[in-house]
Formats: sequence, structure tokens, C-alpha cells
Amino acid sequence: MEGMADDEATDAVLTAVGPRLRALRQRRGLTLTQLSEETGTSVSTLSRLESGQRRPTLELLLPLARAHQVPLDELVGAPETGDPRVHLRPRTPAHGLTVVPLTRRPGGIQAFKMVYAPRTPAGEPELQTHEGYDWVYVLSGRLRLLLGEHDVVLGPGEVAEFDTRTPHWIGNPGDEPAEVLGLFGPQGERMHVRARPRR
Repeated sequence: MEGMADDEATDAVLTAVGPRLRALRQRRGLTLTQLSEETGTSVSTLSRLESGQRRPTLELLLPLARAHQVPLDELVGAPETGDPRVHLRPRTPAHGLTVVPLTRRPGGIQAFKMVYAPRTPAGEPELQTHEGYDWVYVLSGRLRLLLGEHDVVLGPGEVAEFDTRTPHWIGNPGDEPAEVLGLFGPQGERMHVRARPRR
């Protein structure tokens, strides 16, 4: 009986994929022909996927997820179309650091909220480099940034931006948590902030 229930649940998830695909395509104002050219999937296959006549497979869904710029799980297990809620899933990539992704689309500029526990990371700072461009805004607490030869401490309301190919390290030197908003461009995209100066 349990196996039958699992099969029914799987069928229900797969049945919901077609309407989701159609809604995503229509939201972008694309025809089946245009989407076919973009993904390399035939018009007839796309039509059958959207109508539920073709069972979705990973090979078919991956190019569609890329074309629509949505995570794969949004096609197969997301809340029903029209649900405006964002379901945040915090991650803890390192001891004392919690990262909450704020963007769902793959590629391009990614937004995160990061919370550094007091005095983290522990030990001697180890500078690192990688491709990309980073922009960090301190919401509360203090953030220490080692960037090349610079050693600065940022407080609430202060911003730093830098090319991540420059050796860098970020940590919390204070006795209270530091909350930070970060924007990261993996291909070196720069963030543009426009503000009117005070008179």
C-alpha cells in the first residue's frame, strides 16, 4: 500500500509539471516554436509536455529550467503557480556562519543575507581568491574585511565592494552577531548603487 501511495504522489508531482511549464512560457511571452529554438527540444515534445501527454524527464527539464532561468525544483516541486511566498532555506557552510540565499534564479547576480556569529571565523585569517565581484552591506554588528593590503572594520550602514580575484577574508571581530546583506556576481558583474548626495 505504501508503494502505491508513493507512486500516486510521484504521478501528482509529474502531472503538475505541464501547467507550470505552460505558465512559465506564457509569462515570458514565448511561442512553442521560439522555446523550441531556445532549448533544442522539438515543438511536438514541448506541446506534449505542457499538455501532460509526455512524461517529463531530467533530460527534458534541464534545458527548460535554464531557458526560463528557474531552479529545477521550481518545475517539479514548487508551491502551486501564483503562490507569492519565498521559502528561504538557510545554509551553514562554515562554523559560525549562516547564509540565507535571497535569489532563486541560477546565474547572474546572487543576493544573500549572512549572519556571522561573534568572533568568527576563529583562528588566523586565511585570504582567498576566486572569480567574481562582491558587494557587502552591514545591517548590524561589525564586519572585518582584509582585502589585499587593506584591513578595515565596517559598521552598520557601511558598504564595501571588491573584485574577488583580490586576496580577501571576511569575519566578525565583535562580541555580537554581525548581519550582512551581500550581492555576488560570479562572472564579475559589478553592482551599481545610485544615491543622491546629501546637501
